[in-house]
Order: sequence, then C-alpha cells, then structure tokens
Amino acid sequence: MILLNLLASQNIISELEAKTIESEAEKSPVPIDEILIEHNVPDAAILTARNAIYNIPVYDGATSLASKISYDLLDRDKAERYLAIPLALREREDEIDFNSSDNFHNNKENKDFIKNIHIDDELMLGIVDPERNNVLDAMQFLMTEAGITYKIYLISLSEFKRRFSGYAVDGLDLMPQYSHKKIKGELAKETIEDITDEKETIAASLIDSAPIQKIVNIILKNAISKNASDIHIENVGDYVRARNRMDGVLNSWITFPIHMHAPIVARIKILCGLRLDEKRKPQDGRFSVRYESHKIDFRVSTFPGYYGEKVVIRILDSFRGVKKLEAVGFSNAHLRQIRNALEKPYGMILISGPTGSGKTTTLYSMLNELDREKQNVVSLEDPIEYNIPSMNQSQIFPEIGYTFATGLRSILRQDPDIIMVGEIRDRETAQLAIQAALTGHLVFSTIHTNNATGVITRLLDMGVDPFLIAPTINLAIAQRLVHKIVPGAEQEIEDIGIQKNIVASFTDLPEEFKKDLPLDKHPHNAKPITGNPSGVKGRMPVFEILEIDQEIQNLILNKVNEEEIWKAARKKGMIKMQEDAMLKSIAGTVPFTEVNSL
Repeated sequence: MILLNLLASQNIISELEAKTIESEAEKSPVPIDEILIEHNVPDAAILTARNAIYNIPVYDGATSLASKISYDLLDRDKAERYLAIPLALREREDEIDFNSSDNFHNNKENKDFIKNIHIDDELMLGIVDPERNNVLDAMQFLMTEAGITYKIYLISLSEFKRRFSGYAVDGLDLMPQYSHKKIKGELAKETIEDITDEKETIAASLIDSAPIQKIVNIILKNAISKNASDIHIENVGDYVRARNRMDGVLNSWITFPIHMHAPIVARIKILCGLRLDEKRKPQDGRFSVRYESHKIDFRVSTFPGYYGEKVVIRILDSFRGVKKLEAVGFSNAHLRQIRNALEKPYGMILISGPTGSGKTTTLYSMLNELDREKQNVVSLEDPIEYNIPSMNQSQIFPEIGYTFATGLRSILRQDPDIIMVGEIRDRETAQLAIQAALTGHLVFSTIHTNNATGVITRLLDMGVDPFLIAPTINLAIAQRLVHKIVPGAEQEIEDIGIQKNIVASFTDLPEEFKKDLPLDKHPHNAKPITGNPSGVKGRMPVFEILEIDQEIQNLILNKVNEEEIWKAARKKGMIKMQEDAMLKSIAGTVPFTEVNSL
C-alpha cells in the first residue's frame, strides 16, 4: 500500500507496523485512517503523505461548518459511503463550460436544491481517502450529472466526523462511528430512494435531455409495474437496450443512444457501491428503492462484453408475500409427502432446479407451515427475498467472509430447531448441513441438479459420504416453471396420438397409483382470448419428488446409479416433472406445449 510505504520511509511508522496495519485493513471494513490513528499516526502526517501521493491540496480554509445549501448538494448516505463532505460554496474563478451549463439548467427544473445556488457557484468538497470506493470517479459523476462545479480537497478523518454533524436532523447526532473492533462486516446505511411517483416510460424526444438518475428510476419503475423478475441493460453496438424478463421471457421495451451506456452503468454502480473504474471483470452488488410504501431490493450483476459492460438487475419484491403450500402447485400426493416430511423432527429437505425456477418460493411456503412461535427457525439467505414473521433471517456477505458455511457454524450455536440454508454450493456447506440434520435439526436448502435423483449424485460429487446422505435426506424435490393458461383460454386437444403418448409415459407406473390418474381425459392448450392473444399469463412450478425410505437408503449406501434409484422410486409412485406437467395440462392449468420444454 503506497500510503503505508511512504509513512514507513518517513519513519512515522516502522516496516513491521506497516505490515500489521495493512493486514488489519484487509480484514476490516473501517477506513484505514481509523487504524492509523490507533497506531498513533498523527492526522497531519496522513494528510501530508496523501498530498504527496495524489497531488490533491489539503483544505486549510474556514473551520466553520458549511451552509445547509452546501449539505443539500451531497446527501448524507453518499457522504458516509465515500467519506466526502461539503466544505463551502464559493464563487468560481474560471469560466463555465457549455456541458456544465446545460446540465445545470436541466437539473434546475428537477431538483429543488439547485434553485438555491447560482451557476457561478463552486462547491468545495473534502475527501478523506482518494482510494475509498472510487470516490473521485463517484464525485465526478454525481456533480457533473447535477451540473455542479466543484473542487476536491483532502481532509482528515477527524475533520470529516466533525463536519458530518452538519447532517444532524432535529438535534439528533448522525455522526458515523467507525471502529474496526466492531463486528466484521458492519456496513454503511443503505440509500433508499422513493420511485413511487416516477413515470413508467419516457418519450424518445426527452431521452437525451433527461438526467441519468431519472432514466434509471424509469427503468426500475417500468419493470416493477410489469411484475418483471429481471432487467437486462446492454450495449449491442448501435444502441443500448433495456429488456424486462416477464414470465421467463425477455421483452425489449426501450432503447437509448450509445453515449448513454456508460452513465447508466455508472449510476447503477454508484447505487450498489461498486467500483466505477473496474470494467474488465464482473462485479456483484445490491441496492433498494421504496415503491408504494414498501421496500424493493435489487441484486445487480455486471459482466464485461464486447461493446461494454452488461448489467442484469434481479428484482426481489418481498411485498408479494409468501404463498400457502396449497397455492404453490403441488398435487394432493405431493402435498402428503411434503407434510409428512415437515412433521419429522430432523433430516433434510432439498429442492433442486436452475436459477429462477422458484426454489426459494417453494422453501418459504414450507417454512410458513411450521410453528415458528414454539420453535427457533433460523435462515441464511443470499438475498433475503421475503420476510417471514417470527423467523430469524440472516443475509450472508461473502465479500467480508460471511458465507453459508461460516454462518451455518454460528447458527448451530444459536440453539436452532429448524435451519434454512439458501443454497448448498460446496462440500463444506454440504457437510455442515448434513451434520446439523444428523444432530437433531430439520434442515431446508436448495441445490443445483437436473432432477430429484440427481440430488444424491450431486452430494456424492461434492465428496459427502454415502453413509451420511442415506439417513439424512427426507425429501429431494426438483422443479421447473411453466406457463399457466388464463382462465377461459383452455382448449382441449383431441389428438389420439398425443393421448397414446401420455398413456405410454405412465406404462411402468404401478396400477395402484395409475388408477387415480385422469389418463382418459384430454390435455389442453391455450387459445387466444380478448385482451390476451397468447392465452397464457404467469407461471407455475411442476415437480418431481423423491421420498427417501429404507430401500432407497440401502441403494444410496451401495452407491448405485441414478437409474436404479429412479426404478425403485417409480415402484412407489414417483412421477417425473414432464408427467406432472401432463397431468396439469389435463386439468387445464398448463398448456401441453410446455411439456416439451422440460
């Protein structure tokens, strides 16, 4: 670290102290200045060193706090995130350029605080650490976008804390308290913007003149109002497009000029606290907005592409609530199997399927069935998609070392009865989850496999011993999402060939289970109706459930392949996902065309 090397070369700290401070800084989220101060490094020495490294002037102006107008130009949350603070407003010395003038006048119509300053005003900004969260790039983006002229100065951390009191409201002390002796991973308060009153679209003629903040808000509002699950923003060479994923299908809804790609991506990165200068490798982050009096969370992923970074935003709206188990889409036979597993005092229930197949929603519905008043129910999630009353939900943060595995170790010291682990991703998490199930806990989790029997194979591939898997797993569930037929759009398919194929697929199912199935009835497809030319809207899951009994346990102990496990389960009435889709098509809820997609 350049700062530490310079301080060591000036004999302000020893080389050993420099290594110790660097090690502490890597493990702690607090500013390095806090650690330096605890090692008795004076503020003046830190400022002098940074001035030499970055050639940024040290502020030596008035000691009084800036005016309220100045504080309005940079909100409290961004000040805390970037350790940047308004110092004063003064009359600018140089002439204003055309772009700054244009941005200033555009924002004057949209932001009340702009009306309180003059175009010739210059904001003096104090920063503590030029390397913190790409503060220089962030301030350039924020101030340029608002049309505010500014100049950067270096200040000490203690001066920042003193000036931060200028954000106090109604006499409350809002001073951030930093200490690397606190619990690792303590994060700054998130910024939550209200987009309820934002428009859902924007005229093409106004795209170029609208502030980037407004553009991003419109993108978010449009997706939320359409119940989209994801937003894709990408530069395709000739233009930038925004697409929403609705019912599993991506739909383009607006395009932007090429020059708007970088500002849109930068705005989203700032909301997430991601590095603005890192464009060569993927980054992940999260942020929240407020919409119609409730909070909506977004999980963001950036990905370097040929024409620039692609951004995918996943929408997590906890306001939609948790479905009851009966409303998820289970058959009566599946419901009986699940409720039997939920009544067991220990063991594991694992749900498999690809990303976005509704695994977490199914898990929440199961957890919602449990008695959370008399039992200690604890979860580890990434992210927390829905809030369930009387359940202790914890968000993991891999970037600070709080993973599913480390969190699971801590959970076991919390005297839990029931544990939910968001996903089993590696051997360590799998081993800990299975040990928890073996020691008297009921454990729920998800895992990525193609089918229910593949859950066993996946655990074996992770290095879990068969003698641990066999007595631990109660249920292995696989699911996919398929489109639903709109009520009134059901259309029977009177095709003898299709009818024969449906009957043939159930040939090896024992008669005792087959006799209860409506195989003599016709399946359905969707037909166009008024207001819905496709006849489908929304999605529902189809399932296959592997119930682990003594016979299946013996097969697992003998390390037999998936085919042998499937044959044994079939004799007990297990049906495949495709067959579950066929039965739901016969019931008129799923188009028969969806069967071939599984």
